[in-house]
Amino acid sequence: MSDIFNGLGMSMGNLPRLSNAISRSISAENPTGDKGRGGMAIPKSDGSYSRELGQGWKVSPCINIPPRQTVTLADIRGPGAIQHIWMTMPTLLWRRLVLRCYWDDETTPSVEVPVGDFFCNGWGTPCQIASLPVAVNPAGGFNCYWEMPFRRQARITVENLTPDEANDFFYQIDYTLTEVPNDLAYFHAQWRRSDPVKPMEVHILLDQVRGHGHYVGTYLAWGVHHDGWWGEGEIKFYLDGDTDWPTICGTGTEDYFGGAWSFESPQGQYAPYMTPYLGFPQIIQPDGFLKSQQRFGLYRWHIQDPIRFAMDLRVTIQDLGFRSSLEGNPRFHSRQDDIASTAFWYQDEPHAPFPGLPGLNELEVI
Repeated sequence: MSDIFNGLGMSMGNLPRLSNAISRSISAENPTGDKGRGGMAIPKSDGSYSRELGQGWKVSPCINIPPRQTVTLADIRGPGAIQHIWMTMPTLLWRRLVLRCYWDDETTPSVEVPVGDFFCNGWGTPCQIASLPVAVNPAGGFNCYWEMPFRRQARITVENLTPDEANDFFYQIDYTLTEVPNDLAYFHAQWRRSDPVKPMEVHILLDQVRGHGHYVGTYLAWGVHHDGWWGEGEIKFYLDGDTDWPTICGTGTEDYFGGAWSFESPQGQYAPYMTPYLGFPQIIQPDGFLKSQQRFGLYRWHIQDPIRFAMDLRVTIQDLGFRSSLEGNPRFHSRQDDIASTAFWYQDEPHAPFPGLPGLNELEVI
C-alpha cells in the first residue's frame, strides 16, 4: 500500500494534504466525465436557451427521461469513490423516480431508493435539510456527501416509473479516481414501506442483510392514520445471529431521533429541529397537533456511532402510540400508520438481493 494520501475520507484535518487522486465530475454537460470534455454541446437553432450565444454557454444543463425508461447517469471505471451527488427535478417526480447504484459490475443494485427519500424528502413537499451527509437547499437542491468507494466500476441509474416524460432532471456526480484500501466497504441504501403497518406487527427497515459491515443511517417518512401521539415505538437492531431478542433496543421513536417528550414545544406544538447527525425537520399538519393525517420526516445518522455487524443484520421499528383513559391510567397501543424508511449502511460484497420495489401506485404519496 502506498504511503501517498489517496484523497478519501476528507475532513478539515486532512484537507491540506496533497494527493495523487484525480478529480472528475459527470453532468449533462459532460456525461462521461472525461478530461477536457465538458460544455461541448452545440445549441440547436430553435428552442435552445443558448441559441444566440453558441457552444460553451449552458447548452445542455439537464436531461429528460422517457416514460417508463431507465437512464444511466454515470458509468465509471475505477478504482475510486463518489464524493458528492447533486440533483434537482420537479417535486412531482420525487417518489416517481428511482435511484440505483451498482458497484463493481454487480447485477443487483446496492442502492435502490426513490430519489426524494434518498435525500430525506419523502413527501413530495420541499423540506430543507442541514446535516453532514445530506443537505437539501432551496428550492429542492439535493446534495449527498456519503462517500461511495468502488474498485472496478460505479454505475448510477435513474428509472422513470411514470407513463410521462420526466423533464428537467439536473444532476452532477463528483468523484475521484484513486487507490481504494482493502478495508473500505461498499455503500448501500434500501427503501421499504408499510402502509398501513399491520396491527401488532412492526415495520421492517432491513432484513436478510448478510456480510460484514456497519449501519450508518435512517430516514423515516411517517404518516399518521389516527389521532394521538404516535412515537413510542422502539427501534431494534438484531446483530450476528440474534433471533427473538435484539442486541440493541431503543426506548422510543423520538428518543432514537435525539428528541424527547413527543417533540413538543412549550406552546403545545411540534418543535422541528436539525443537527449534523439527527433531526425532525419536516412536519405537515393538515389537522393540527396530534391529529390524524399528519406527516413527518426524521433522520438519524450513525456517523459517530456506527452499528457494526460481523455476519448479519435485521432492523425493525414499532408503530406504537400512547392513549389516555378515563380512569387516569394511560397505556401504549399498537397503531396502523404509514411508515416509509430508507436505511443506509456499508458492507462487503456480495450483498443479499433486495426485496422488489412496489409499483408506482404503492410508491407515490397518497
